[in-house]
Amino acid sequence: MDKIFIHALKTEAIVGIFDWERQVKQTVIIDIEFSADIRRAALSDSIDDTLNYKKVAKRVLAFIEGSSFHLVESLAEHIAMLIIEEFAVAWVRISLSKPGAIRSSRDVGVVLERSSQDLDTWRAARG
Repeated sequence: MDKIFIHALKTEAIVGIFDWERQVKQTVIIDIEFSADIRRAALSDSIDDTLNYKKVAKRVLAFIEGSSFHLVESLAEHIAMLIIEEFAVAWVRISLSKPGAIRSSRDVGVVLERSSQDLDTWRAARG
């Protein structure tokens, strides 16, 4: 399986459980890795034959900047499902960290992996 990755995508988001966290945007850093068959693009050398990672990054940034979540777990899950649904990828790994969330640590966060099979379950759970 070929993979495309985006490392250290950085933006600001409302994410947290405390009142002050709900009032001010905080930095989040996202690593994204997703499956893609890049053989055709490798041969043609054309962006039209691959999944354009700039479009993925721009869409994820727009989603995060317009979102509001209590948990980084929820934000990461929604990013994963957005990528699977909108870009028709079979598999995605999201690492999402929130720098400075815990004193004396660089950052905290989550890593999750989801596949296209998880999409129907996720949709059903959301109602």
